[in-house]
Amino acid sequence: MFDQFTVVTDPVSDSVALSAIFAVLPLLALFVLLGVLKVKAWLAGLISLAVALVVAVAVYAMPVGQAVLSATEGAAFGFFPILWIVLNAIWVYNLTVESGHFDVLRRSFERVSPDMRIQAIIIAFCFGALLEALAGFGTPVAITVVMLMALGFRPIHAASVALLANTAPVAFGALATPVVTLATVTSGVNDDSRLTVDTLGAMIGRQTPILAVIVPLLLVALVDGRRGIRQTWPAALVAGVTFGLAQFVAANYISVPLTDIVAALVSAAAVVLLIRVWRPVTPADLGREPETAKVPAAREPAEAELADPGAVRATAGRRSGTTTAAAPSLDGPGGETPPGDPLVSHDSPGEHRDPADTGPQRSPAPRLPDTPAEVLRAYAPYLIIIAIFSIANLGPVKDALAKEPWTVKFAWPGLDILGGNGNPLSSATFTLNWLPAAGTLMILAGVLTALVLRVSAGRALRAYGRTYVELRYAIVTVMAVLALAYVMNQSGQTNTLGAFLAAAGGAFVFLSAILGWIGVAVTGSDTSANALFGALQVETAARAGLDPVLLAAANSSGGVLGKMISPQNLAIAAAAVGMAGREGEIFRKVFGWSLLLLLFMCVLVALQGSPVLGWMVP
Repeated sequence: MFDQFTVVTDPVSDSVALSAIFAVLPLLALFVLLGVLKVKAWLAGLISLAVALVVAVAVYAMPVGQAVLSATEGAAFGFFPILWIVLNAIWVYNLTVESGHFDVLRRSFERVSPDMRIQAIIIAFCFGALLEALAGFGTPVAITVVMLMALGFRPIHAASVALLANTAPVAFGALATPVVTLATVTSGVNDDSRLTVDTLGAMIGRQTPILAVIVPLLLVALVDGRRGIRQTWPAALVAGVTFGLAQFVAANYISVPLTDIVAALVSAAAVVLLIRVWRPVTPADLGREPETAKVPAAREPAEAELADPGAVRATAGRRSGTTTAAAPSLDGPGGETPPGDPLVSHDSPGEHRDPADTGPQRSPAPRLPDTPAEVLRAYAPYLIIIAIFSIANLGPVKDALAKEPWTVKFAWPGLDILGGNGNPLSSATFTLNWLPAAGTLMILAGVLTALVLRVSAGRALRAYGRTYVELRYAIVTVMAVLALAYVMNQSGQTNTLGAFLAAAGGAFVFLSAILGWIGVAVTGSDTSANALFGALQVETAARAGLDPVLLAAANSSGGVLGKMISPQNLAIAAAAVGMAGREGEIFRKVFGWSLLLLLFMCVLVALQGSPVLGWMVP
């Protein structure tokens, strides 16, 4: 039951092709359950995990005990470090809601532009990229999706926009952790001196920046269709081009770990400067919600009818033209007055009539402007996060925290698996970096945030408990999907799929990005996908006479496009907007975009592997 197991790539009649038919079953089950049968993500994850375990034991002859232990390690990895950072990042956000400063931040963003299409660019693309650069692992989706809802986006649109935006920055997320991982796994199987963080980062910095130019245009199309592109293309192009150029320059000439921080700040500054001299025409029907629609609370399931794929409609606050009425409190009635909210007299005599209304309404009293001090406090949590993560990633500090007792590495108890080369799998060693982990740093940021925002210890602890309750289904989903990934990886199923694609030989240069896409779709992490397939990409390149740097980079660049359809990220997005259990609806809305962008990346990589764009490979 707990006998040693050696990974085999072709267990069915010594045929990789026949074995691949069985190896793909867990992934097929996951996507069909989510996208076709509309099964809840947590249940789809558990069922697919069961399929993976059956395939591992029945087809790959993996001992039952080893298969179960593999699943437990994957589930543990799903909680730490992945869920650990997501849960604590959302807690920091919840503290801003508790204090009322989230509304101040929302109004600050809204003052830059009341146009929801511009807000999608600034918040989902620029601010989301900054969060990806600092934390990664689902944090940008978790935070930006709720910010978009507070600005009036319907849940389904907020989730879709946040997921689509979380593409171009992913390869350099969490201070380039995916690139560092890629360099580590590839340099060990190939003696090419270019397989370093700097060279691989430079190559990725010649692929994803081109993607970055397109993404803001797709965002405004998702928000407002063709009209959105026609009316806001200058802002979308400025955001995409400046982000892409800054990402290229930073990755090639400044610092790979700081790439997304530089790109996000440059892009946001460029858009803000543009809006000072140019503003788009905002249609009156953009963001209008019928009076009868329900407004979901932050901690209640979204019950409003899903909008058609046309213009976005508001959920948090009624919009009229370019003016937004005050949104209802995210904490519901009875809370203290948020910072910047005036004491409004309800005896004001004035009445006005909205074209969509049938009865009289009282004119809302004008809102007093937020004071500079309150605006600074609203931004404080993110400034604190930037400061803490920057200090923790300084060379001497990072090196010190990577040692015991702050970081402990140990073999997963009872797990005894050898790779095809006869060596123990590196994935069987669990890293418990309890102090330098991004989630732990987020807790420190949360404590400081509570102090700055004047949230009492009791309220902060209650908010922390609520965060776990709100994300209970997402927790099950992420742990199940990571357990699935570990079983597939350690039983040999992922190796079978990789070998099957690699059999394409020279044509693999077109398919290499697909391998990374599959890896991220399953694990939800570009880092994990690089650890999973990075070495395989380099080995395939050597056999097929292709450039190892190009294929290794393609694994990471293609992988970022699987992020939006990963059950892990879908669960996080759905939970954040109150759509837990309806992940399939979000999946169907973004799946087409994921495939379209993947095709674009495949063509780009193929051209870079040919004389046409071969000069782009360092």
